[in-house]
Amino acid sequence: MRPDGKITLAVTGGIGSGKSAVCSVFRKYGVPVYDSDSRTKALYDRDMINRISRALHEDFMSPDGSVDRKRLASAVFSDPDKLSVLEGIVHPEVKKDFLSWLDGVEGPLAVMESAIILEKPYFHDIADRILLVDAPLDLRMERAAGRDHVDVAVIRNRMASQELLNRISEGSLHVPMDYVIMNTGAIEELEDKVKNIYEDLTGEKLI
Repeated sequence: MRPDGKITLAVTGGIGSGKSAVCSVFRKYGVPVYDSDSRTKALYDRDMINRISRALHEDFMSPDGSVDRKRLASAVFSDPDKLSVLEGIVHPEVKKDFLSWLDGVEGPLAVMESAIILEKPYFHDIADRILLVDAPLDLRMERAAGRDHVDVAVIRNRMASQELLNRISEGSLHVPMDYVIMNTGAIEELEDKVKNIYEDLTGEKLI
């Protein structure tokens, strides 16, 4: 908990688990949510692209001045060393951005939506509590394939990059969580679970 009494809750989960749906419920009731994916993309300004290009010895800037995400992804995700260099540049900027955002929001609780927080020790001091959103693998794949309008095989390949979350979901790895939501029911059931967590964290009811 911060000196101002604000609690930070990290919401994580694998592809198709429904962590974004959980965060949407928090937003619906006025809880500020930091979307790590969209905020990270916004941080790729010209200066950061230049820093990444120099560090990886390759130009990743598109003609319009934005980052060439396809080229960058191709360069780093098959090379752990390059990925580590990229994360060494990007993650400190994300953390700084989050803390700045946190200073500017109000209320007893702030939420950070992040798929990587369990895998990256650099972010472990950000959250006071962690909420894992989960669902059976088949349901997760079905949801993600329908959402992205792609074949289930494509989703299965994407899931392969979330090894830690997959092992937690399948029960082969136990990592203590403060809260777990099994997102298998209707939206009303999901809302009730989110409300219960909010009340447990803040002592207040969401109406």
